[in-house]
Amino acid sequence: MWIVRLRGKYLVWAITACCCQGFLLLGYDQGVMSGIIGANNQFGADFGHPDPTTQGTIVALYDIGCAVGSLITFFWGESIGRKRMIMAGASTMLVGTAILTSSTTLAQLYVGRIVTGIGNGFNSSSIPVYQSETCGGMIRGTLVCLNSTVTIIGLVIAYWLDYGMSYVSGPAQWRLPIGFQAVFALCLLLQVLVLPDSPRWCMAHGRVEEGVRILAQLEDRDSPDHPDVVAKRKEIEVSLAQESAGGPFRYRELLQGGPLGNFRRICLCVGVNVMQQFTGSNMINYLAPVVYQNTMGLSRNLSLILGGFTSVTYMIASFIPLWTVDRYGRRLLLMTSATGLSVCFIIASILLSIGTKGAAYGATAMVFIFQIFLGIGYLPIPWLYPAEITTTRIRARGSAISSFFNWMCVFAVVEMTPPAIANISWRVFIIFAIFNALWVPLVYIFFPETKGLELEDVDHIFEKGGITGGVWSSPGGRTVERRRIVRDVEETQENEKNAIDVHVEDKGSKGD
Repeated sequence: MWIVRLRGKYLVWAITACCCQGFLLLGYDQGVMSGIIGANNQFGADFGHPDPTTQGTIVALYDIGCAVGSLITFFWGESIGRKRMIMAGASTMLVGTAILTSSTTLAQLYVGRIVTGIGNGFNSSSIPVYQSETCGGMIRGTLVCLNSTVTIIGLVIAYWLDYGMSYVSGPAQWRLPIGFQAVFALCLLLQVLVLPDSPRWCMAHGRVEEGVRILAQLEDRDSPDHPDVVAKRKEIEVSLAQESAGGPFRYRELLQGGPLGNFRRICLCVGVNVMQQFTGSNMINYLAPVVYQNTMGLSRNLSLILGGFTSVTYMIASFIPLWTVDRYGRRLLLMTSATGLSVCFIIASILLSIGTKGAAYGATAMVFIFQIFLGIGYLPIPWLYPAEITTTRIRARGSAISSFFNWMCVFAVVEMTPPAIANISWRVFIIFAIFNALWVPLVYIFFPETKGLELEDVDHIFEKGGITGGVWSSPGGRTVERRRIVRDVEETQENEKNAIDVHVEDKGSKGD
């Protein structure tokens, strides 16, 4: 297969553009149904005006499909590879889009939602890993955060396209917005086809020459024998040797403690994604018009317009981490984000308890500020952190299981929030305010800082041991120094040299 001949930063940006395309598709697909279902429109007429339970099923089946796709990646993604999983995701979403766009019955619509979700599950599990394994530690945070920024751009495109098409009569009112995602899926497929696979995956699966050749491309070197490429190859080989010292992979390794701390890594992967969903983010992003209308007493039209501008605020805020994540680190952004989210919901609760129109407008302002705090921390970091905190040996599985829990929590929150709003109204904000307050000490105590670390350095991140893995006792949560892998390489080379010297001495003794 022909591979693009770009090198260095141009190849990194081409890979980033591909990954962003996948997350643009993710964001668009997440948002496109929100402006179609639940209204007295052509979609409702074509499908017999679905009741609230049916509408919930249409939404929920997509999240279940995403979870299934993540589970498939968990079991088979490592053997298939990052690139081919993304290709499978794009292809599956093309099939799902075709089923959805041509739907004439609810059963066909359900199948289309599940198939599209499965494809998105492949992508959401594989793309962060692919991006992380093809860029350096000093820019990795920025590039993965750019992916999450593009997710919100996709969400905004979907919201406003739905709004614009609502003024069009006929089936095109809903078929065009749903079918339009095929453009993004096709672009993703064509982009990933001509890009190289992850060099770390290639080297871990016996395709060493191909992996080294890709490393040379990424390092912008003419030859695989260039010293920079040789040094990087040695770092990856030493890291892989350390990780695979116990033989072929077995699933019980994911429960392993000790200095490597695989179970701790999996818990952090899952934990950061559960935290993201229980910030209340999807209560706002999925159900903003409902929140504005039912908890704040605003009109339907004003609620729809505010919902659109809430997404725009979220999108603008999502650009902030591009300049902060590799300067201030992951921990600070998570703790700042959670603190701000909690304060916003506390103030909103107080204002809504007053019950006046002016107080409702003040609470609306708090929701907009909430989106800013969400964009700077709990939007991007849960996509970035699982791919950073895991070793090469378990990275695909760690990312997949975190994606699975992410989608299951999306399903739970989206299912629970409407009845919660109906029963306790604005008091639902208090629940999420408490959750957000809890995330601050959890991050401070248990989450190590990964800013600037190469992926091979992360093998040593829990070697200090203890209940917190050394996080509590380490300034800024930094439990391992940058370029720690260099020491491993030097020790390995020293051991090899000593082994050669001993071998030569033994031969000399026998000769005497």
